[in-house]
Amino acid sequence: IMAGILRPACQGFAITLSQSRSGTVIWPRMETLLLARGLSYGNAKAPRLDRVDLELAAGDRLGLLGVNGAGKSTLMQVLAGVLAPRNGEVRIHGQRLDQAGPALRRHIGFLPQPVPVYSELTVSENLGWVGRLQRLRGARLESAIRRVMRDLELESVAERLAGRLSTGMTQRLGLAQAVLHEPEILILDEPTAGLDPFQTEQIRELLGGLSASRSLILATPLLDDVQSRCNRVLLLDSGRKAAEQMVTPETDLLAHFRQPTKPAEAGE
Repeated sequence: IMAGILRPACQGFAITLSQSRSGTVIWPRMETLLLARGLSYGNAKAPRLDRVDLELAAGDRLGLLGVNGAGKSTLMQVLAGVLAPRNGEVRIHGQRLDQAGPALRRHIGFLPQPVPVYSELTVSENLGWVGRLQRLRGARLESAIRRVMRDLELESVAERLAGRLSTGMTQRLGLAQAVLHEPEILILDEPTAGLDPFQTEQIRELLGGLSASRSLILATPLLDDVQSRCNRVLLLDSGRKAAEQMVTPETDLLAHFRQPTKPAEAGE
C-alpha cells in the first residue's frame, strides 16, 4: 500500500507552503538546532543519499516517509553521526558534527533498527554501559537509569537479560538508551517496527511523553504516526528529497501523495 501511494508521489509534488518569488519555500523562523546541507552517501553512481537538505528547529517534529530502500535509515545514521557523508555537512547549533568532539553528539538521542543491545547483559547493565559512553557517572548515572526505567516502564525487567526480552520490551530498552542522557533532539528509526497493535499503541503513548519537550525526527511507514506526531513531513525517494510538507491535524496526507505534479523533464 505504501509503495503504491509513495512511488507516484515521488514523480512530483505540490508543496503548499508560501514561497518567495524565486520559488524558495519560506518556513517560519525558529531557532535552528540541526542543519544538513547537500548530504550524499554511498557510491556516486548509485548513491544511498543524493544531495539531501534538512533543517530541524526547536520544537519541530519531522516525519520521514519513503518506501523500503528510499534512504531513511541511512539519512538518520548520517544525521546522528554514525555514518560520515561522502559530501555535505551536518551542523548542530551551528557547529559541524564531523569537526566537533563527543559533547556535540550528546545533543542527539538515536534509536536505530535493529535496536543495539548486548543480549548477555541485563536491562540495567545495558543502560549503565550506554550511560558511561555518554559520560554519565556515579549518582547522576544511577538517577538517569531510575528515571528512564520509570518513564519506559522497564522496572519489572531491570535484571532480565536483554536477549530474553520481548520485541516490545526491546524497543522500550532502545528508547531508554536514546533518552538516558536527556538529549534535546530525538532521531527514531521506526520505533514501532515488528510490534503487534497493542504494543504499538503502548510505544506511541510512551513516545508522547518522551518527545514532549524535545525536537523529533521520526522515520515510519505509518501515515497515522506522521499525522499525529509531526508538524512536517519529508518524503525520500531513491536517496533524494522528493518533497517536504507542513502537517496539521486537518492535512490529508493521502490526498497530497495521490496528486503528484507533472514529472520533471529528463535532464532537469
